[in-house]
Amino acid sequence: MSLFLSVTNHLTELVNLLNQLEDSHYQNPSKALSNSTIGQHTRHIIELFQCLLLHYEEGTVCYDKRMRNQRIEQDRFFAIENIQNILQNMHLANKNLLLAQCIAGTETTIETNYFRELLYNMEHCIHHQALIKVGILELENISISESFGVAESTINSKRLTAHTHNS
Repeated sequence: MSLFLSVTNHLTELVNLLNQLEDSHYQNPSKALSNSTIGQHTRHIIELFQCLLLHYEEGTVCYDKRMRNQRIEQDRFFAIENIQNILQNMHLANKNLLLAQCIAGTETTIETNYFRELLYNMEHCIHHQALIKVGILELENISISESFGVAESTINSKRLTAHTHNS
């Protein structure tokens, strides 16, 4: 399925970036990121995927109640291990789920499904990759793909525009 392939591509891009960073790049606050760290953004990406996978069987996902494992934001190799675990375990059948969220002090649930939530997590990942990309601009000798942190719809639109102008 192309959704699994897209998620794999985005998470693999993140792993490729993490493998290039020094621990200080990963852990130190960045002015460009409002003093958050690349590690914090990485942890946030990972933990939403983990939350979805952890609660798949029971059928109710609540991202508000995700684990907040500080080790992920401090140890980029541990973060990579967690990403690899997500990649190995995300290939699940689509099924109906409930999404629970606390809104204005009240827990609300809505119907959703696994593929919809996987898509949400991928889009969420792209959003945080775009932020990470801003933090990376402060660093030298770091190579990231042009598509890192760019929504697939934007990539497709640019391709279509380029094709139209070249015709």
